[in-house]
Amino acid sequence: MLVLLPPSEGKAPSGRGAPLKPESLSLPGLAEARRAVLDELVELCAGDEEKAREVLGLSEGLRGEVAKNAALRTAGARPAGEIYTGVLYDALDLASLDAAAKRRAARSLLVFSGLWGAVRVTDRIPSYRCSMGVKLPGLGALGAHWRTPMAAVLPEAARNGLVLDLRSSAYAAAWKPKGEVAGRTASVRVLHAPTRKVVSHFNKATKGRIVRSLLLAGAAPKGPAELVEALRDLGYVVEAQAPGRSGTAWALDVLVDEVH
Repeated sequence: MLVLLPPSEGKAPSGRGAPLKPESLSLPGLAEARRAVLDELVELCAGDEEKAREVLGLSEGLRGEVAKNAALRTAGARPAGEIYTGVLYDALDLASLDAAAKRRAARSLLVFSGLWGAVRVTDRIPSYRCSMGVKLPGLGALGAHWRTPMAAVLPEAARNGLVLDLRSSAYAAAWKPKGEVAGRTASVRVLHAPTRKVVSHFNKATKGRIVRSLLLAGAAPKGPAELVEALRDLGYVVEAQAPGRSGTAWALDVLVDEVH
């Protein structure tokens, strides 16, 4: 099973250890595209601070993020699973998983990123600020920048198993499963059952809890139909819509009564 996650806007501070080693990151087929984004982002943030803040969409209170980006090559790095914070990652709580669940997380979780494309939770990266919605002056929209390299690399990462897609729309734009891979992909929404609306906070929290539940249970669904059964066995209320035509993903709605 390959689980596709969005990153978090807020991130923990960089570590005090060795700085980033780009060649050590997973999915080496993304290396050239990563280098292009890293080079331009560092150059942008080391230059005109106001221009960088405008390009990155940062408020006055986030001015310090520009300097952080300028120092990406020398900042200490930590596992991505420690860098990403926020509601989804708080609910997932990787640090408190047992050893077996942590091994499953290392194998199955893939976090999408405007800067890195996608990384495993064990990949060591520095803290940064660069969302997928950013348009860099030289590269343009990052979602478009990542599509070609992702199309070459992600099907291999998915292998022959289930793809559980929990990404937000901005990050889903960087790679859309196609063909045979799409047929074993399940895209999940979390809805407030009484209103059938998506509420951002508990949408993220529930997605984190779903991943945590699957990891702790050692669940290994081989396809979307088996995923629906596994989630129901874990106590989730799931409505599933199988694709009406080949080359499209399953659509799963997880219904939650309480907003928390």
